[in-house]
Amino acid sequence: MPDARPSAPVLVLLGPAATGKSTLGALVAQRLGVPFVDLDAVADRYYPEVGWSVERLVERVGVVGRVAAEREWEPARAHATERAVAEHPGSVLALGAGHASYTDPAQLARVRAALAPVPHVVLVLPSTDREHALGVLRARSLAAKGTDWRPAGHDFLAEWFDDPGTRSLAHRTLVTGTEDPAASARRLVAALG
Repeated sequence: MPDARPSAPVLVLLGPAATGKSTLGALVAQRLGVPFVDLDAVADRYYPEVGWSVERLVERVGVVGRVAAEREWEPARAHATERAVAEHPGSVLALGAGHASYTDPAQLARVRAALAPVPHVVLVLPSTDREHALGVLRARSLAAKGTDWRPAGHDFLAEWFDDPGTRSLAHRTLVTGTEDPAASARRLVAALG
């Protein structure tokens, strides 16, 4: 008899910081009766496998600046994504913005391959209107994390929103607008069929 257990997460959520991936993911997982995994919460155990840590990232930011350090860190983020997808079959997995956005095509290709067996990869956005979405995301980020994601003049929120690689990974986009997270979760579960 064939093994009916899933070999990958049943749903992966992507999107810029502050789109509500974690909130939405937890609600959807609860409705589906499956585990929820937030990669930002578990990635620290994967980074050391390839010689990285958040402490090393902070050190590199001090040496080369935030943007260059984020680029250096891309292989570690791709590795963490590969490992999380492999280790959490049957789950709902939320990828932090940096785990789905890459400037290095080789790292994007690694993540694309890791996500290939996932039946549903959904980009979550508050709006498709760029300026409106960035305003919402910036306000949420400031309120929740105390950052507007513009270190040294580089706008990471805009980079993540505009990233064609992230958009190419998604099978569909869920626009949440002003909808309550529970309503968005119900709508997403219904769309999964």
